[in-house]
Amino acid sequence: LHGVLREGATDEREYKRLVDSVKASTFTAFYTPPEIIGALASSLSEHGVSPHRFLDPSSGTGNFLSAFQPHFYNATAVPEATAYEKDLLTGRILRQLQPGTDVRVQGFEELPPQDNGRFDVAASNIPFGDIRVFDPLMDDGTARRFAMNSLHNYFFVKGLDAVREGGIVAFITSQGVMNSAMGTPVRQYLMERARLLSAIRLPNNLFTDYAGTEVGSDLIVLQKDTASGREYTGLEKAFVEVSTQADGTTQNEYFERTAAIVHTRGHVGTDPYGKP
Repeated sequence: LHGVLREGATDEREYKRLVDSVKASTFTAFYTPPEIIGALASSLSEHGVSPHRFLDPSSGTGNFLSAFQPHFYNATAVPEATAYEKDLLTGRILRQLQPGTDVRVQGFEELPPQDNGRFDVAASNIPFGDIRVFDPLMDDGTARRFAMNSLHNYFFVKGLDAVREGGIVAFITSQGVMNSAMGTPVRQYLMERARLLSAIRLPNNLFTDYAGTEVGSDLIVLQKDTASGREYTGLEKAFVEVSTQADGTTQNEYFERTAAIVHTRGHVGTDPYGKP
């Protein structure tokens, strides 16, 4: 592997960047089972969603692109696909696998302002974690500023900026988006700018075969709707709120009212810090 990386690098400095890239992705890259992405793309297509302009803000090797491409709208013009991948080596692989895609090997925070409101669909398995993102374009409101404190919240707010009115944001994300009591302002902001189409809690062993990890994740599908004064549904109101369970964990009220948890059995585990 080191021989291949050294041969592919232009100089010693780039070789070291590629090695660092491989090491970092061991802890941060969770590849999504194709069956999940295929079901998402097919379901949206069955409901009339055929994107002409598609965005994957955290693309990996392009599984979301591959699943959505058969459903692109191409009646009048060539569809456009844009993919962001911050990891240097993964971005290079993505360019080889998706030659017709505008692959940008940089962070999603580099999305230029002129691309806001441009895309029909933004879909991805987004990164998560309490890592602050620097984005001057997001520093224009309390909820938006707060969203920059964690990757998962940031991607949702930024994703809604990127899609057009009526556009779809469909992200697989950590349970922190819906379950965090601290995240209430962000969920309120999302419901002020989008309709909640669907939210599904996925099994914690979903990524075991593909990434060798167990992590709690949700699939959240939103449709951008910035019209003021619209009525919220009961489930949209529930999406904003969390409650504390008897075991001390927090649970989004949406899941208290629906059966949208894919599971065989439920139990309380521990997070990376040993807490319930």
